[in-house]
Amino acid sequence: MCLAIPAQVVELLDNDNAVVDLAGVRKEISLALVEDVALGDYVIVHVGYALNKLDPQEAANTLALFAQLESTAPV
Repeated sequence: MCLAIPAQVVELLDNDNAVVDLAGVRKEISLALVEDVALGDYVIVHVGYALNKLDPQEAANTLALFAQLESTAPV
């Protein structure tokens, strides 16, 4: 099974690349598959590629679900 996660674009780079932030973790990704991404947008990221843009409210809902799962996961 694959997991794609929402992350916020915090820096736009050359060559269709960007830096995204997910809970303080920053990673450089490719935007080659998605058009019109702007600073502050949320994108779905899988294996280093943005797959599509995501509505900010939907991103917040998804991230809240991940946080809830993390807080209830057995140690």
